[in-house]
Amino acid sequence: MEVNYRHLFGVACMAWLVGCTSPSVEMGDLNVIPLPQEVSLHTADEPFIIRSQTTIAYPDGNEKLERTAGFLASSIEEVTGIRPEVRSGAGGKGCISLAVSEEIKEQEGYRLQISSDEVRLLGGSEAGVFHGIQTLFKALPIVKGSDCLAALPAGEVEDFPRFPYRGFMVDVGRHFFPVSYLKQMIDMMALHNINYFHWHLTEDQGWRIEIKKYPKLTEIGSVRDSTIIDRVTREYDGIPHSGFYTQDEAREIVRYAAERFITVIPEIDMPGHMMAALASYPELGCTGGPYRIPCQFGVYPEVLCAGNEQTLQFTKDVISEILEVFPSEYIHIGGDECPKVRWKACPKCQAKIRELGLKDTKEHTKENQLQTYFMGEMEKFINEHGRKVLGWNEILEGGLTDNLTVMSWTGTEGGIEAARQHHPVIMTPIQFLYFSNPHWNKLASINRVKRVYLFEPVPDELTPEEQSYIIGTQACMWTEWTADSLKMEEQILPRMAALSEIQWTLPEKKDFEQFKKRLPALLDKYAERGYDYKKDILDANIPEMPADSLRKKSLAL
Repeated sequence: MEVNYRHLFGVACMAWLVGCTSPSVEMGDLNVIPLPQEVSLHTADEPFIIRSQTTIAYPDGNEKLERTAGFLASSIEEVTGIRPEVRSGAGGKGCISLAVSEEIKEQEGYRLQISSDEVRLLGGSEAGVFHGIQTLFKALPIVKGSDCLAALPAGEVEDFPRFPYRGFMVDVGRHFFPVSYLKQMIDMMALHNINYFHWHLTEDQGWRIEIKKYPKLTEIGSVRDSTIIDRVTREYDGIPHSGFYTQDEAREIVRYAAERFITVIPEIDMPGHMMAALASYPELGCTGGPYRIPCQFGVYPEVLCAGNEQTLQFTKDVISEILEVFPSEYIHIGGDECPKVRWKACPKCQAKIRELGLKDTKEHTKENQLQTYFMGEMEKFINEHGRKVLGWNEILEGGLTDNLTVMSWTGTEGGIEAARQHHPVIMTPIQFLYFSNPHWNKLASINRVKRVYLFEPVPDELTPEEQSYIIGTQACMWTEWTADSLKMEEQILPRMAALSEIQWTLPEKKDFEQFKKRLPALLDKYAERGYDYKKDILDANIPEMPADSLRKKSLAL
């Protein structure tokens, strides 16, 4: 049975006359998650009550706001049982009006003005308005099925995001998840004001995106014979695992996300983590194979042959089709965990090293520099098509090319180094933001959330100018040991709530004790949507770890 927490933290109820009856009115709370930058309550004024006569208005001819108005109507119905009428035109009494305004200087910012007569939601763009309707939804109490009416307190919210990049990554290479479930994940991201869905599409254990020029990638590369289910006993399930997305299905995900102002960033991880591709086209490897799609997880020595011109053409052909499907300004090309053992023994790789005049230096081996060459060729190709390149922090090992944006996952050190070289950085350290990390998933109760909440993405050791290169932060959901939605969501929620405050709320506004008081109302929304969040999160019988111990443990990893 789901526990209803919304009455536990002083949610106010009041009586209000409606027609000739006197139903009770349950008041919502504008202090939602992520916490808005400014909330001003007009406590002496009467609230705005959601009634059957409530309407939602949007500017005539604005298709994006028309769609957003429809989302808001559905969200209100979800928690109140009342679906407001959606119409174009001006606002008025009993109306929630949506509009874009030049008064709002932040593109993703919004202003919410609530009185007893009407609600006005102004955004710096349509995206800003969309973030505002998420706040409205989270601010409303759940009264559906009761005799209560829902109300919003009179007041004003001025809000905008701290970071322009607020991401979440899902790995579908290790375990495949259908389009229908990814749409649910996108809705979950939208609820938390996340604006980038990083889609990890290829892995050693499975290639998940259709490439028409190379059909074997999905005919062969999307299927493995079995999957390890116990890392200690090395037991396997003996069940083939398969699945891939057609390009039309990928376009549908892009469309669905874009309607919620989320950009989908595809990742084709190279030159490592390519066993599925090598099993499909063995001529792309240094040894020529044969290769087999692995049924266990880890880092493998078999990688793309960086000295083979055919391999470079293959990656460009793949990216060409990816560019046609995904309009994102970023294309992620991985660069992580690429052992160089095959390159050291490969005649083609060593010939390319000599051709390029690469030499071992104190900072970089010639094989690491070969990877920089390979990634640089891909970067030039992607840049020529008007896009930007993202890569994991191992791309630093051979020296950075000119226009790379770095995702720092092994810690914050790679991000610090990249920022000092004036490269944009997205912080996603394993110690805090890998929600599938088996070590830190052992933390119970609120400690799991606290560990995320206390992470600060902008390191103090950077100068103010260098700090400006930290453009955002991201959490990652790797699926080596996650094969179903129940485990997926219990690993993600409610840590995604803590992530959202790292990404959105200014650090001086954050307070973990206050966050804990605001969390139950969001847990109610999770329950209403059927999300399988971690139920022990408010278990007072599990001692809470001091903040200092959490920080020290992270440094010890």
